[in-house]
Amino acid sequence: MSMQSFTIPQHGGDIYTQEILWDFSINVNPLGPPSRVKAAVRQSAEHCVCYPDPHCRELTAAIAAYYHVEKEDILCGNGAADLLYQLVFALIPRHAIIPVPTFTEYAHALGAVKARITPVILTKENGFAITADAIKQQILIQKNKGNPPDILCLCNPNNPTGLPVSRADLLDLAEFTKKQSIIFLLDECFTDFLDTPGDYSLLSDLNAFPNLIILKAFTKIYGMPGLRLGFFLTKNHTVLEKIRAVRQPWSVSTPAQMAGVAALQEGAYLKKTRQIIAQGRIQLSQGLTSLGFLVYPSKANYLFFQDLRKDAKDAALYYACLSQKLLLRSCANYPGLDSSYYRVCIKTEPENTRLFYLLQEVLETASAMNR
Repeated sequence: MSMQSFTIPQHGGDIYTQEILWDFSINVNPLGPPSRVKAAVRQSAEHCVCYPDPHCRELTAAIAAYYHVEKEDILCGNGAADLLYQLVFALIPRHAIIPVPTFTEYAHALGAVKARITPVILTKENGFAITADAIKQQILIQKNKGNPPDILCLCNPNNPTGLPVSRADLLDLAEFTKKQSIIFLLDECFTDFLDTPGDYSLLSDLNAFPNLIILKAFTKIYGMPGLRLGFFLTKNHTVLEKIRAVRQPWSVSTPAQMAGVAALQEGAYLKKTRQIIAQGRIQLSQGLTSLGFLVYPSKANYLFFQDLRKDAKDAALYYACLSQKLLLRSCANYPGLDSSYYRVCIKTEPENTRLFYLLQEVLETASAMNR
């Protein structure tokens, strides 16, 4: 496969433009969809002659019971990215604060309404860590310049680094943005993969912060990205009404709604998932480090690492892996990063072992060619 035959994609999961046998580019539960979810999707075929419930009543009630929130605090959508765009088109924010590198769809959505974006640059010297102080400082700088931000977008744990912000820092930011009249969009789509999700979440604090909007999704944790299902949690019902006013009524399909209800019954599945991810995180981190990569201490279901070889910025590793039908997530399109940075998902022990040996083979081949 020649380097000229394709370009590095903007997102992971591009299995359609080249033949891939091992896809480590998307951060999806390695267990695949739970049995109840698959059964619900099959059953949903009997209901497809009817329009889906535009209010997602059964799903909303299940989410409310699961997370101990009010039904009125929930808005479901066709995946997290869809909800992100809905929020932006509803609020038309003028000025956003975003730590970078991070999930690129925040900037894409904000760009669609021509919002100004001020980045909080995460540096290699600081391990790409997000700190509340750095964000607050940038907000005050912009306010003093006469450009007060009206929204903060924060991914926790961050994507692509897998590094989470502590609950204490999140509370600090929630209180600060509340006083500054700034919407705080907190993306918790990967929080459920953490060993102790509650230590990095504000789900229990919705009542204290009307400016807080938490974004969650079934996509990753329940291994169902093809179904597209996410939801907002917030006490700011005015914002939810604004979103409803700008979106089409049937935002969530019947299969997705039924799958979501079924997924919330899978407690044992989540426990097993966290065990596999915790073990795989150690296994894969040690393996990548032994191959000479610089691996960052992720707590999520994916690892962020840097190729330190001389030709790393030419995306040599990415292309060499493709020749082995192995897909990694190049981080070249993340602001502040280049083609030497990668993200790989954590899978089961045999799959992680396969990745290690494939990478070892790629590196040995490259070394032999350079002799």
